[in-house]
Amino acid sequence: MIMDKIALTLAIIGGLNWGSVGIFNFDMVAFLFGGAASAMSRVVYTLVGLSALWCVSLLFREKDPVEERGRT
Repeated sequence: MIMDKIALTLAIIGGLNWGSVGIFNFDMVAFLFGGAASAMSRVVYTLVGLSALWCVSLLFREKDPVEERGRT
């Protein structure tokens, strides 16, 4: 599903950003969008958070048998 891929991509980007904050004390989102409190940064942080919540559902979803047949 396309939404799963988008959410996973955003969650990975968020994880990499948090890794850079933890290791290098550098927030890439804040750097790119004018500070951690800017409106654009807050939008990105919100999208990453919502994406992470969406990804939680991936842990509990059963695979669709129709989707599995199409991959053989």
